[in-house]
Amino acid sequence: QKKVRLATIRGREPIKIHLREGSYYLPKTFQLDARDSGTHAAPVIYTAYSDEHVVLSGGAKLTPSWQRTENGIYRTEVDPSLKFDQLFIDGQKQTLARFPNFDASASPYNGASANAFSKQRAKNWKSPAGGFIHAMHRHHWGGYHYQITGKDLSGEVTYEGGWQNNRQMGMHAKHRMVENIREELDAPGEWFFDHSNSFLYFIPTNSKTLPTALVEVATQKHLVEFEGSRKEVVQHVSLKGFTFRHTTRTFMETREPLLRSDWTIYRGGAVVFQNAEDCSIQNCEFDQLGGNAIFVNKYNRRIKIVGCHLHHCGASGICFVGDPSTVRNPKFEYRQTNHFQEIEKIAGPKGDTFPSECTVDDCLIHNMSMVEKQATGVQVSMSHRITIRHCSIYDMGRAGINISEGTFGGHLIEHCDVFDTVRETGDHGSFNSWGRDRFWHLENAPDDALPELSKLDTSPTIIRNNRWRCDRGWDVDLDDGSSHYEIYNNLFLNGGLKLREGFYRHVHNNIAINNSLHPHVWYDNSMDTVTRNIWMGAYRPAGGMPAGKWGANIDHNLFTSGQAKDKFQDHDCDRNSVVGDPLFIDPSNGDYRVGANSPAFKIGF
Repeated sequence: QKKVRLATIRGREPIKIHLREGSYYLPKTFQLDARDSGTHAAPVIYTAYSDEHVVLSGGAKLTPSWQRTENGIYRTEVDPSLKFDQLFIDGQKQTLARFPNFDASASPYNGASANAFSKQRAKNWKSPAGGFIHAMHRHHWGGYHYQITGKDLSGEVTYEGGWQNNRQMGMHAKHRMVENIREELDAPGEWFFDHSNSFLYFIPTNSKTLPTALVEVATQKHLVEFEGSRKEVVQHVSLKGFTFRHTTRTFMETREPLLRSDWTIYRGGAVVFQNAEDCSIQNCEFDQLGGNAIFVNKYNRRIKIVGCHLHHCGASGICFVGDPSTVRNPKFEYRQTNHFQEIEKIAGPKGDTFPSECTVDDCLIHNMSMVEKQATGVQVSMSHRITIRHCSIYDMGRAGINISEGTFGGHLIEHCDVFDTVRETGDHGSFNSWGRDRFWHLENAPDDALPELSKLDTSPTIIRNNRWRCDRGWDVDLDDGSSHYEIYNNLFLNGGLKLREGFYRHVHNNIAINNSLHPHVWYDNSMDTVTRNIWMGAYRPAGGMPAGKWGANIDHNLFTSGQAKDKFQDHDCDRNSVVGDPLFIDPSNGDYRVGANSPAFKIGF
């Protein structure tokens, strides 16, 4: 890095910095600023040499001297200056001592119990301070996390935290677990670090391999930061071909509320971008990280994340999150509202401190939300024109892709395959969005003013040419206030499409397998259009639907039964729709194109 900064060719000729094979344990975060910048014609690229395997680690390699103690537990002395919360044996993350014990088949938390920190359970804990409680939200809208502070005089566990969810309703009565408790070290693969005496305790699954095993711990929160300033941004710097490992968990720092969404956020990750332009991450792996993998924070332009594999991380995969100071009339808690006479009527943001023109392309993202349950594959909040394309996203505790509010829209989601989502939570979708912007639940607003007001904070977002599947919710869930979406050429494989109280949603040329449209709480003047789709069931309305006509135009669709087609004609729906077999070419093998004689062509499909 020092040589690059001093190089006379920097900015005039491309520069590549090659790292040879091996694991590089970073003693501190590697930071890039304007002094490291390249140009469009002469970028600076940090890259793995040839196809060699290069690991950038936020941890430390231990040289343990294991000694067997009681009950199959081994211990070794550790440098007392080390602080860590993740242990890896031969590259695989081990389980911090917990109750209930880890069960790969159990959900949520791979095992939960109503008695996780009961007085009866805790009476066997000598000194539980420093332990953690993880609990699902009462309605499974994500989760909460708490640090145990001790026990009171009556023996009840005391703790602090719970700020990780922006819909405060308390923890679930049954779905709870505890970890980092010495007395719960009782199963193969579990470990515990006694900070006061600097002893690491571990129960190996195979004690014969322990003497020669590679032992690593996570000590750093961030590995690489692109950290420019508003006057001097980082430009044209890329990371290519690296594996990022060993960051600490950050769930106790996830506490900044987003705009009336269900989320709070921690603005960090293994790689963080802030005040960067035209920088990228290419062909990298993000493996078993404690928190977010990539965080694009506040001002950034044209950041590209291409060809990356992100998996088994504690929180979200990729987050684009702007600065709430750029939002007009922001509200942060779900129940907070604006007043029509008091809001600004000016369209758009107040500044430019948000990500824009950024791309996630050709990425494989799976097994995110391993710790935090209000997490997703790709998160977008207070950002503009984010493109997500050609991505496979699966095995998620909550959504595969989440757009947190309308600000500032213009996004494109295309050619993605998103499935096996909402596995530990509920009331959500493989794609989920909210639109709780300044128009939403606006006090004293004339009804006819709302459609135009909904345009102030957002521009149309396009969702096209994707395949979605959610078995515990909706395939695509446009929740509270989500407005200005065009949704076409999508295949909904199980949960169908939900639209709730927004404006200007245009839905056309989609297929819902064994499901349909779910209209929830629409405005009388929603301006929605739903045409030229294939529905395999009647619409499934919920909660205060208008008595008269639904939407601007719900017609010219294909249904597989006449009863489904006719069910809501009193709401002026589907008077020109048709009934028939879509004649899918090979549905048993996933080919849902329609044959040449399909009646779908009669309605313009």
